[in-house]
Formats: sequence, C-alpha cells, structure tokens
Amino acid sequence: MPHTPKPDGSQPWQATVITLFPEMFPGPLGVSLTGQALETGLWSLQSIPLREFGEGRHRQVDDTPAGGGAGMVLRADIVAAAVDHASSSSAGRADIPRIYLSPRGRPLTQEFARELAAGPGALMLAGRFEGVDERVREARNFQEVSIGDYVLSGGELAAMVLIDACVRLLPGVLGGSESLEHESFENGLLEYPQYTRPRQWEGHPIPDVLLSGDHGRIAKWRHHRSTELTRARRPDLIASKPREK
Repeated sequence: MPHTPKPDGSQPWQATVITLFPEMFPGPLGVSLTGQALETGLWSLQSIPLREFGEGRHRQVDDTPAGGGAGMVLRADIVAAAVDHASSSSAGRADIPRIYLSPRGRPLTQEFARELAAGPGALMLAGRFEGVDERVREARNFQEVSIGDYVLSGGELAAMVLIDACVRLLPGVLGGSESLEHESFENGLLEYPQYTRPRQWEGHPIPDVLLSGDHGRIAKWRHHRSTELTRARRPDLIASKPREK
C-alpha cells in the first residue's frame, strides 16, 4: 500500500516489512483503529516479497548453515538485495531504522515503541527457518528486537506486534491522549483494574470509591491498585522505577 502525504503535507509513519509471506499483511493491522488509520493515511504499510530477489527458477532464498546443522539460513546476498531495493525506492526512506525481529534482540518495551512512533517509521526483516546470515545483519545495520522469550515460526507476527504497538501511539489514531497516559507501562506501573455496568454482577460490586464522585480519592485508589498489581506481578518494574523524592 503506497504512502501518500498527510493533509498537512508531512509523510505518514511508514512500516516496511521484508517477508517471504507478503500475503500475511495487513492481516489484523487492517481492522479496527489501526486499519482505519491506515485507510486515512495516518500511517502506511509496504510488504516486500523476499522471494522476488531469490535465485534460479525456484527463486531460492536460503542455503544450509555453514559448519553444518539442521535447517536453512536466509542468504546475505538475497536479503541485502531486498533491503537495498526497499531503501532506494518509494517503499522505504533512508532515515528509517532497520529492525530484524529475533528472540535474541532487545526487548520491545513501551518506551522503545514510543521512540519508534516518534520517528519516520521502521524497515523490518521477518526471518524464517534458522534465521538470517549474520553478515547482512551487520552490513545493513539491523538492530535486533524481540517481542518475548519464545520462538515463533517466523518474524511476521512479531512485526505486526511491533507495528501495532507503534501505530496506536501516533497522533489521531486513538483520539484523546488521556487513555494512553493511564495504560500499563506508561508510568512504570501496570494499569489499575477497570469496571463498568452493571453495578452488581454475580455478587461482585464495583468498588464504592469509583462511584463516589471524589476524583482525588479515585486517583489515589487507582495509583494504589496499580502499585499493588505491579509489585505482585512485575516486581522488576518496581525495582527499576526511580524513587520519588
């Protein structure tokens, strides 16, 4: 999907994915708020078929690991050709960071998503098989990013997670900014519990403080519950949170 300037003349946030399975995109990114934002030009998406840069009649893109071992490895020359095409054509801009989705990469955090969302976009490489030749990762300046300590069949789903985490932070995608400010990780804590009607459900009431109309008490209750949840479920976040003076 080509990228066109926004009404103010600026370029939209651009997601470019090099993949063996371009038909997977936009997938879930094409529905709900991200899909609406894609249609209205708040961000753009380009999937580049790696197979088009393969060799021979069968467009081969991989080969056996040097030194032996199971599986196949994406070739450096094939991947480099796709990256260079993306960077020199309308599919990509030179100032866009390059990301290789990999379990050994830096964790995808809310802070990192904010950094990417504030920039021009991201050029992502979705790996397959046993991964990609290390030489192209180094030569084309890819940073590795992980969405968790587990292994997927390929990097496409990880790329979608990264894109969604960034797109929802773009101005105009979610509407008001207040909802973003109170989400998990935005203030170093997990989000407080949420409630809505009915007031009583299967013997479980909405906490009285939330119905009191006292915004000061409500804010204190929410902060307390956020702190309790974070301490119980993610003590690492509490340990890394700066002490209040």
